[in-house]
Amino acid sequence: MNDGLEDTDLQTKKFEQLEVRRKRNWFARYIVTLIIVFTFLILIVLLFFRLVPTEARDLLNILVGAYVAVLAKTTDYWFKEKEDPEIAEGKVLHENGNGNGNG
Repeated sequence: MNDGLEDTDLQTKKFEQLEVRRKRNWFARYIVTLIIVFTFLILIVLLFFRLVPTEARDLLNILVGAYVAVLAKTTDYWFKEKEDPEIAEGKVLHENGNGNGNG
């Protein structure tokens, strides 16, 4: 009887840890995305709305071109279907939990 209780506690703890890791990963990805977008906006403002020397304008054009690729990759991440490791791990934990009668 005690074994079943320990298994349930272990399963619950695994679910809680997985959920905490999901939230941390989401916040980290969200913050990185915000940094990328704000950096791009700053480069656009510098390029089109500020007086910049010619030498620096060439560099800004190169940076904006590079950031277009970064923004495309960020957009792919957020809007493209993907296999997330946390989702796969959650499915495995859910199947194991339901399979032994504890879930």
